Amino acid sequence: LRGRVSATVSGLSDRGIVPGLAVVLVGEDPASAVYVRNKGIQTREAGMVSFEHKLEASTGQDALMALIAKLNADPAVHGILVQLPLPGHLDAEAVINAIAPEKDVDGFTISNVGLLGTGQKAMVPCTPLGCLMMLKDRLGNLSGLNALVIGKSNIVGKPMAQLLLAEGCTVTVAHSRTRNTADLCRQADILVVAVGRPELVKGDWVKPGATVIDVGINRIERDGKSRLVGDVDFGPAAEVAGAITPVPGGVGPMTIACLLANTLIACCRINGLPDPDLSGPGHPAG
Repeated sequence: LRGRVSATVSGLSDRGIVPGLAVVLVGEDPASAVYVRNKGIQTREAGMVSFEHKLEASTGQDALMALIAKLNADPAVHGILVQLPLPGHLDAEAVINAIAPEKDVDGFTISNVGLLGTGQKAMVPCTPLGCLMMLKDRLGNLSGLNALVIGKSNIVGKPMAQLLLAEGCTVTVAHSRTRNTADLCRQADILVVAVGRPELVKGDWVKPGATVIDVGINRIERDGKSRLVGDVDFGPAAEVAGAITPVPGGVGPMTIACLLANTLIACCRINGLPDPDLSGPGHPAG
């Protein structure tokens, strides 16, 4: 996907159009700082312009909203991403919804959420989009398959369910109040887990041959060492599943690749150009 994005960006650049992505980081959250740095590197590698705005943790709501308004009006900026979480004194929902929908490359504004939920052309959240691309790459046509999404967040769970519904899956969403999660897992041809609970899904929960997408990334202590694990108990699950994403290295790289794709798509739409053909193995447009 990154290769196809880079090739398309190169073609646009020859016409004097260069996609620009602005990333806003408020405060010094270490994980967020790493994400922002990686996004900047990959944005530039794809031939795009990276605008990074790093603000003090004490930045007020008015100042942040003023920056969003400035980026909305900047013709060199085609995508705006506010790195979450924001410091507690800031109203994250108000900040996100202040982003112009056509520049909302995270797909988090009410406008894009509504468009996605009603099956219209929207900016699709990057992580669910990456998950869908991997599923289609592995399985091809998803129509008629039983899909279970564990987690109901606005960032992953809910949009993931919408995307799977649009592909013709029979979709169930499980969450912290679900009583029979293990039984639901055992019926799922597709299992997408995004709850932030280390190794919640056990190997014997997975239907033999199922395709498992593990969105979780959790730092735990084991045998005196710190390590990263997903929301699925990888070893036992891998023995049963037809395919499973590793943690780290599975969903994460796809999320940033889809951010680049969304920035390119936003640039084309803002400039009155048709959506780029990024179809290849697994892309929903393919």
